[in-house]
Amino acid sequence: MSISFEGKVAIVTGAGNGLGRSHALELARRGAKVVVNDLGAGRDGSGGSRSAAETVVQEIVAAGGEAIANGANVTDFDQVEEMVKEAVDHWGRVDILVNNAGILRDKSFAKAPMDDFKLVVDVHLMGSVNCTKAVWETMREQKYGRIVMTTSSSGLYGNFGQSNYGAAKTGVVGLMNTLHLEGEKYGIKVNCLSPTAATRMTEDVIPDPKALELLTPESVTAGLIALVADDAPNRFILCAGAGGYAKTRILETKGIYLPPEKQTAEDVLANLDAIADETDQQELVGGFNQTVKFLKKAASAMGVKLGG
Repeated sequence: MSISFEGKVAIVTGAGNGLGRSHALELARRGAKVVVNDLGAGRDGSGGSRSAAETVVQEIVAAGGEAIANGANVTDFDQVEEMVKEAVDHWGRVDILVNNAGILRDKSFAKAPMDDFKLVVDVHLMGSVNCTKAVWETMREQKYGRIVMTTSSSGLYGNFGQSNYGAAKTGVVGLMNTLHLEGEKYGIKVNCLSPTAATRMTEDVIPDPKALELLTPESVTAGLIALVADDAPNRFILCAGAGGYAKTRILETKGIYLPPEKQTAEDVLANLDAIADETDQQELVGGFNQTVKFLKKAASAMGVKLGG
């Protein structure tokens, strides 16, 4: 069945170029009314102009779609609230939020100025928080919402020189993990997209022109569309690039139990191999499940009956 967004309203941040532009164009092609948000800054976050967003709007309108340009800075909650208000005033609702805006200030941790570190976290993490907070009540009231956080392999796995970016990109995964629980009963689904594509953010990292030809933004956007569809999953980390698609999961090993007399740092260190044994590892949904798991282990070993 073809995915359609007829009658739906989408906000895409950082939509003036690269992945955001691709996302906005495809959402519009499938019928969504789109707020094309872009501060118009350089990839390091400096400067600003609405021309990039307006160009994308012109493309959407020329193809028969509806869109408005918006230059809100995602780090400024007041500006973000105004952006959401503009969308609701214009079209009556907001169904989809794609948190895509981002910047780079790459340097090794030893050389990274704290102002740069804070700015990167503000844009990627707090920008996602601001935009999500601004649409949250609208989505709760209408009992429908699709929100995507943009994470990264740099956050999931690490990348030299990107401690600021990696910390922020892991942060949005934590945000998703809780918001999917809080939004589920209101019909709000929250997912993460981990993209790799040929954009101005990656042009220095991937110099091979043949590789860049394969890493199309459109191949990533296919994954994005799946994450905001009516039948989208919930709490899914979708990795996408060059036509490849995979899921990242955070797994916890079964672990071991140490009796009170063995609950020492020395015994933990001596048992790291057993602790790390991947047999029967599982994905936990909700942090309290870890507590329950450990309590059950302890109670079973000590012959204690829990729950009354």
